[in-house]
Amino acid sequence: MIKVVIADDEVRICQLILALVDWEALGLKVVGTAHNGLEAIAMVRTLQPNILITDIRMPGCSGLELIDQVKRDDQSLEIVIISGYAHFEYAQQAIKYGVGDYLLKPISKTELTATLQKLAGRICAQRKNAEDEAQQKEKTQKDVALLRENLISGLLDQKNRKISIGELQEQYGLQVQDGVFQAFLLKMDCGREELSPTASVLLMEKAQEGLQQAVGGRCLEFVSAVQGFACAGILNYAPQKKEEVRRALKSCINQLELQKSLFRPVSFSVALGSGKSAPEELDVSMKEALTLIEERIVYGTGRLYERMGGPSALMGSGALERYLRDMTHAAEIFDSDLLGTVTDTLSKECRETKDVHGYEILEAVSSAAEVFAVRTQMAERAEFLQELRRQVKRCSEAAQVFDCLKEFCCGYLARQSAQQESESVRPIRKAKQYIQEHYSEPITQEEVSGMVGLSPAYFSVLFKKTEGEGFARYLINVRMEQAKILLRETNSPVLEICRLVGYNDVKHFTHTFEKAAGVKPAVYRKLYG
Repeated sequence: MIKVVIADDEVRICQLILALVDWEALGLKVVGTAHNGLEAIAMVRTLQPNILITDIRMPGCSGLELIDQVKRDDQSLEIVIISGYAHFEYAQQAIKYGVGDYLLKPISKTELTATLQKLAGRICAQRKNAEDEAQQKEKTQKDVALLRENLISGLLDQKNRKISIGELQEQYGLQVQDGVFQAFLLKMDCGREELSPTASVLLMEKAQEGLQQAVGGRCLEFVSAVQGFACAGILNYAPQKKEEVRRALKSCINQLELQKSLFRPVSFSVALGSGKSAPEELDVSMKEALTLIEERIVYGTGRLYERMGGPSALMGSGALERYLRDMTHAAEIFDSDLLGTVTDTLSKECRETKDVHGYEILEAVSSAAEVFAVRTQMAERAEFLQELRRQVKRCSEAAQVFDCLKEFCCGYLARQSAQQESESVRPIRKAKQYIQEHYSEPITQEEVSGMVGLSPAYFSVLFKKTEGEGFARYLINVRMEQAKILLRETNSPVLEICRLVGYNDVKHFTHTFEKAAGVKPAVYRKLYG
């Protein structure tokens, strides 16, 4: 609706103007009438009309003074002046102030209606232009915001090409300057709790706002983007501001920690990559931040992580290799309880390794999960690993990470065990378990088939169909794998190892081992012991 104010010292003129026009049909509404210039000025300022119809001569404040005042307040206000021939020189002067039209007395209905239609059309066109400009501005802002989000996403995915200061300024609209360029990563964790999408979005928005308030004003440029439970970004600041920016980040984390009672059960941590002298090195800084943020699962949340020492002894400890060996055995016999025990052992060994890093624990867990998926010939391997990673990303402690691994792998093994409990497969599973427990004894196919209640012939066919190899070959492989372990991990003589894996003839054992491993037992021990 377009608002109109009428100002004339003669009441009958105001009434005449009101009566001459079908205001509603024109999309207009008279919101007030004034009878002197001062009253008209106050009314325009209060009601903010789009059109003012005023007499050129009025007491208290002339029409010219009125026009001058209201035009200063609002240049877009359309003004129609009413004048008689005797005062036409005033009308000519008023036109210089930018009035939209003038009417000569006596006022004509046709002329007044035509004038109002013209002004209404002009106002509507201006509104449309303003709306189009606002929409275009909003679209431009959204496009720029999306470009900046893509910039941060590329850094997080380590897929960005090297970007110069000029590109950041021109393509992304960033006010960057020579100085320090640094990547940061804020991470929100909620442990094994499930957060609703609404809650997680709200909390990350609050955390992002906190970062902007704490750090943004100290930087030449600050840009950030939220992705899931992380808020990543770029800082550009003068070198002398380095310590101030660092303190601001620590202050932001402290503020988030103070509000933990509101945010529970979540926690926050920030990692800061090293400062670089050029934006082309931002990918390196972000990679450092991505690695540093994993330290929280070892040293705790609510901290700013900036630097990290060299690798620990975890990868050379053999913990993962032992786990993979025992996990394979548990998976073969579908023993989820055994798998849980060996996972707990891996967790303990990893967490007790001196100076272990968060990224090392996550790499160990990832490797364990991937090998488990392969060894169990998991059909939905990609989905399994994706969901496990999603759960692990929300964990804030190493123990929670291993709990995820244990829950996912043991749960899968238990489900597979239930599926495998059929009449055709159960005997083979029992046979494999018997072989694992009695490989050091002189067992035979007839003995094992009788133990599981099948004839030797049917057992032979079923075993090969289920395992892809015959009973004898399977038994030899089990014995040779155990021999390798004993050669690597003990000082027992070859003759003793021969006996421990079910052979009485050392020459036969040596020949069989060499065929399986490619080298004689003594050479294998020198190479791998």
